[in-house]
Formats: sequence, C-alpha cells, structure tokens
Amino acid sequence: MNTASLPTSLFSLSGHTVLVTGASSGIGAHLARVAGRAGARVVLAARRVERLHDLAAVIRKDGGEALPVAMDVTDRASVEAAFDSAEAAFGTVDVVLNNAGVGDSQRVLELSEEDWRHMISTNLDGVWRVAQCAAQRLARDERGGSIVNIASMLGLRVGTGYSHYCAAKAGVVQLTKSLALELARHDIRVNAIAPGYFITEMTDGYFDSEKGQAYIRAAVPMRRLGKLDELDGPFLLLASEAGAYMSGSVLSVDGGQLVGSL
Repeated sequence: MNTASLPTSLFSLSGHTVLVTGASSGIGAHLARVAGRAGARVVLAARRVERLHDLAAVIRKDGGEALPVAMDVTDRASVEAAFDSAEAAFGTVDVVLNNAGVGDSQRVLELSEEDWRHMISTNLDGVWRVAQCAAQRLARDERGGSIVNIASMLGLRVGTGYSHYCAAKAGVVQLTKSLALELARHDIRVNAIAPGYFITEMTDGYFDSEKGQAYIRAAVPMRRLGKLDELDGPFLLLASEAGAYMSGSVLSVDGGQLVGSL
C-alpha cells in the first residue's frame, strides 16, 4: 500500500472545537495535545483547573488554541456552564472526548454502597451527561459532530476486584451504541475506544512493580503496556472526517488482551 497517497487532511481537526473531559492528566491530557496539533480549538475540562492552565500553555506553545474550564461531570450545572464558556470562546463544541473517570480495585464483599455509587456516577452517569449536553446543543444548531467515549477493555470482559468499574464501563459501551442509533439522524456520530493497560499516572505504581510486570507478561499477548501515542490514531480516526461513516463502533486498543488465550 502506498501510504504517501493518503491525504493527511483526512485526519485534520482544523475548524473544529474539541472538548476533552478529564483533561488534567493521563489519556485526556495527552489526547488534548493531539487535538491541538491536529488543528482543533481545544477546550480543556476537569476539576483540577490549575493543571489545565499549564496544559493550555503547552498547547499554545505548540501553535494551537486552548481554553481551560472547570467541569465536574457528576454535576449538571457544572457541565452546562463549561459548555457555555466553550461556546462563548470558540463557538459550538462539535467534537467531544468523553474521558473523565475514576478507577480503583475493591472486592465485591467489601465494596460499599458509597463507593459503588461514586463509580457509576462518574464513569457512566458523567459520560451520559456530557454526551447529552453536547448532542442537545449540536441538534439545536443543526450541526453534525462526533462524540468519542473512553470505555475500557474491562467493559468488554471482567477482572477480579472491579465489579463496579466493569459495570460502569460496560454501560459506556452500550450507551455508545444506543446514542449512535438515536443521534445518527442528526449527523452526530458516537463511538468509543476501549483501552487496555496504558502507562499513566494511575497505573505507574503497580506496573513498575515486579508483580505488575509479571502480570503484563502473562496477560497481554504483546507482553507490554500501551504507550499513550498509540491512542492517537484511533482517536483521530473517530474524531475526524476519516471516520465519517463510523458510528456505534467500539475500538479495542489493548495489545491483543481481549483475544488472549484463557
């Protein structure tokens, strides 16, 4: 295949306003920079606003445009206010990276009602809330757009100690498909990325340990963690015109773990 014949403009986000939730660290912070380099106006949303200002400075240094906004995805008023700020600065948000989430490991016999509720409220309710807010505004303005939800490999299979996390992420997978069905008539595409284990602030401690390294070698067919830049292509595909006929898809980016031998 002659890749030189592929137009780079196919994956461009020039002219688009991209809102990234959970942009203060990890996958969100990384893909916010990717969106900026692809030409988007980037709205950085998270609770830790001080981190967003630093990231915005980096994106501007790279030649992009960025706006930090406070957002708590568990609070409807906070979500609406963030979208209002984005519209005032850049116009209608037409691409969303729905990334905000929390993660922890707790066995079901010890899992409290409060911890269950916190997980579902953030990782599932929050994704729905942001997606609905974005879609309502796009439909109001009669504009198409793209919503990319960050699901998880653990939304497609299970792991010990993650019943609350698996349930929330499985909900994101089904929510993605349901929203894709309903919003297609409005030219709003909804897809998801289901990452496996990546090098982030949340995973560094465990996977730097001997036990963590042994787990990766045993459980991941590629025998390594993912690198954040290996999410760039899947994200740009779903966010840009390159994926114009894709909706309801869930892209697994997990080093082959979903197809690993039992």
